[in-house]
Amino acid sequence: MRASDSERERIAERLREAVAEGRLTMEEFNDRLDATYQARTHGELEPLVSDLPAPGTTIESPSAAPAATSADRPVRWADRIGGLATSKFAFAMWGGFSRRGRWTVPRSFNAYTVMGGGELDLREAHFEDREVVIRCFALMGGIDVIVPPELNVDVNGFGFMGGFDESGSDEALPDPAAPRVRITGFALMGGIDVRRKRTRAERQRLKAEREQARRQGRLHKGDDPRELG
Repeated sequence: MRASDSERERIAERLREAVAEGRLTMEEFNDRLDATYQARTHGELEPLVSDLPAPGTTIESPSAAPAATSADRPVRWADRIGGLATSKFAFAMWGGFSRRGRWTVPRSFNAYTVMGGGELDLREAHFEDREVVIRCFALMGGIDVIVPPELNVDVNGFGFMGGFDESGSDEALPDPAAPRVRITGFALMGGIDVRRKRTRAERQRLKAEREQARRQGRLHKGDDPRELG
């Protein structure tokens, strides 16, 4: 049976989901994607995804605990706003603290370090409200705040014999639908660094989208796949 363009696109989408979930390497993805667009029959298409589960599913082993759900797929901001805060403050003295993964940021969060270090990762976080305030105080220590490029972030802090810095991303495009996070505080002989950075899974997903769009002739070098319809 001859394959249609829509069927080839369906297989290409399965491959893109698989590489974003870590089931395929980029080399395997590129090889299979080339074969997808060259395929002329169903018999040529089906083997390309025969070893892949449906997108977003996990395979459970009888001898293993259930696998964690994938955070590779983009999540609508509306789905990440609301709910009870899971942590309202963090403190480290001669040590460190970390908030990462899927945690819920409260309307007001305070972080303190004294000769220690801390990390606040908001890339997969949920938010109690559309506007939150994070206050960071570092004494001879440091706090790293990592945010996704689409998040609306206002940084307004002060460093004395230290730094309160913000490092942007070339692809930073704040989304009007995203929450607004105000980061403020004070660093004394220490540093507070706010960085825009994507997760590894998100970078792989966008790279796969670029490869797919480039093969379709819809994307040129330097273009953003999010701007494509």
